[in-house]
Amino acid sequence: MTLKTDLLETSFAMMCDREADFTSNFYNNLFIDYPEVKPLFAHVQMSEQSKKLFASLVLVVNNLTKPDILTNTLHGLGTRHVKYGVLPEHYPKVGGTFLKTMAFVLKDKWTEEYAAAWAETYTAITEIMLDGCNYPPEVLSPKT
Repeated sequence: MTLKTDLLETSFAMMCDREADFTSNFYNNLFIDYPEVKPLFAHVQMSEQSKKLFASLVLVVNNLTKPDILTNTLHGLGTRHVKYGVLPEHYPKVGGTFLKTMAFVLKDKWTEEYAAAWAETYTAITEIMLDGCNYPPEVLSPKT
């Protein structure tokens, strides 16, 4: 998969001066749309968590053309998220919230091209993060 780095960089650059707006809306949307994830943040300083979220986005965008750095970092991030109690089914919820929040923050500057580029990128990020996880088989297999 070839990421559309120009679209990702351009859209993210428009958001960089809106960090607080993005992060507060992101977590607000996440907790309203998916209240079941709120307990994962019970012992988290949300101001620090917001900074970590945005720093992770900066890291991703700054390393779009450095797959080795990005892959190693995302593997580590995936491993840490397992320790936080994050499950594979949480990733699509976060991805949907991410796109919803980007659209809200960028308003009329948000385009279908940006949405598609970020959706594709988030799918790749998810796959790489999950590759870095050591979930037991019963967590990864669909429930019947």
